[in-house]
Amino acid sequence: MANGRNVLWIMCDQLRFDYLSCYGHPHLHTPHIDKLAERGVRFNRAYVQSPICGPSRMSFYTGRYVRSHGSTWNGIPLRVGEPTLGDHLQEIGVRNVLVGKTHMRADSDGMARLGISPESFIGARVAECGFEVFERDDGLHPDGSYSPNPQYDSYLQAKGYNGPNQWEQWANSAESEDGEILSGWLLGHADKPARVQAEHAETPYMIQRFKDFVAVAGEEPWCVHLSLIKPHWPYIVPAPYHDMYGADDVLPVVRSDVEKQDPHPVFKAFMGERVSMAFSNDETRAKVIPAYMGLIKQIDDEIGKLMAFLDEKGLTDTTMIVFTSDHGDYLGDHWMGEKELFHEPSVKIPLIVVDPRAEADETRGTVSEELVEAIDLAPTFVEFCGGTPKSNVLEGRSLLPLLETVEPVQWREFAISEYDYSMRNARMDLGLPVADCRLAMIMDKRWKFIHAEGFRPMLFDLEEDPQELNDLGADPAFAAERERMSEALFTWYRKHHTRITMTDEQIKANAGKELQAGILIGYTDEEELQEAKREQGLL
Repeated sequence: MANGRNVLWIMCDQLRFDYLSCYGHPHLHTPHIDKLAERGVRFNRAYVQSPICGPSRMSFYTGRYVRSHGSTWNGIPLRVGEPTLGDHLQEIGVRNVLVGKTHMRADSDGMARLGISPESFIGARVAECGFEVFERDDGLHPDGSYSPNPQYDSYLQAKGYNGPNQWEQWANSAESEDGEILSGWLLGHADKPARVQAEHAETPYMIQRFKDFVAVAGEEPWCVHLSLIKPHWPYIVPAPYHDMYGADDVLPVVRSDVEKQDPHPVFKAFMGERVSMAFSNDETRAKVIPAYMGLIKQIDDEIGKLMAFLDEKGLTDTTMIVFTSDHGDYLGDHWMGEKELFHEPSVKIPLIVVDPRAEADETRGTVSEELVEAIDLAPTFVEFCGGTPKSNVLEGRSLLPLLETVEPVQWREFAISEYDYSMRNARMDLGLPVADCRLAMIMDKRWKFIHAEGFRPMLFDLEEDPQELNDLGADPAFAAERERMSEALFTWYRKHHTRITMTDEQIKANAGKELQAGILIGYTDEEELQEAKREQGLL
């Protein structure tokens, strides 16, 4: 059962791993997040199971690969009955609470088929991916259709921000000198301040909501998913953060003309997307990236206040703190905008884990180079809170061994990520059927291999080409490496991904018990049967 420990799981949306000073950014100083790294372990090779919000988060929340849980893109429901972190924690008496974003869509048809009412206790948990919702806000309210009537709008209304859509017109819009509202969706306005005051922006609001939860939480242990909406687009931030950074703070873009010379067909299709062409414009980058940095700076400032709050409430010594992101952002690297493919800026994430236990003292302030996956967090939380992770359900690995020693730990050889691009313009541009729009990445500490159904693979040598500018997927000199990685991916695909109702130990215990059950298959006569019973100790 639960041991009285808590987990504060902070997730930013679309935060690149290298846009924190503890990960090496030279201009964007994030001292409060850096202090978390000093108190815990900073993982330098952490990867999501899909480089887009929905499926990535469903892997975080289930501890399972996209191949296993089946929610392959934004808006594709997580099927009813899929075990979640909330189910695992509930079994040991730990509340699994949401404050912020999930990008979850309920399997309404499946719930109706099984007669599960969304108003029931079980139905409410199933419809919210296993979370007890303190406040949910997916941070997308352009017309009310994504998440109608968010509490944040009511909060802004109470603060005097009037209008029909406070999220868009105040928090994510600017204003011209003559009072015209300038939409933050338009990248050309990214250098202007949002109309909302900084203390009323989405980040401080959601962190305050976590504090509100703590005020009423009681004594029952909890795991709170504090899921921040930013620095995800719209790329606009209130003063004074809007002009803390300028064009001189923008890092040189990572791209090469070689990437456009006979590129992989899928890569070519994504480079042709409107958002990619926009971020291939240096003037756009010079406006957007300083705003993106400002959003992160505000997050860091609020994290500092949050850590002081935990100290004040006496929670620091019993609470595991995890800081991470659901995926990255290309920001023009590789001629790309947004995320979705498997270059490091998209698929690699920051991950900092602060374990308060004395057993973790040895690793404080260290950096781990092991291949870590998003699905590792669910079993980590279960074990930290006193439970035993179910290996037949949870496909990730508890990180506690990596948190407890700086000595080498036997760990995984490969990391996996998947992407279904059937919803994208790329599918239509390539003229593909929905079923063939699948990408799968497998990587070790040197090689990154991407299988693209119907096309040649992609291959990158991260040791010789850390910026991933040279695709070796068609180079005859690397045929053996491609074959090795392809076979490793196929081996992973061949494993059991859906047999979750019985453990390997249960199978071993029941194997060969037909005779005990009175099932007599293949015996010729009574003498042969008696001999078999003697051999199995049944006589």
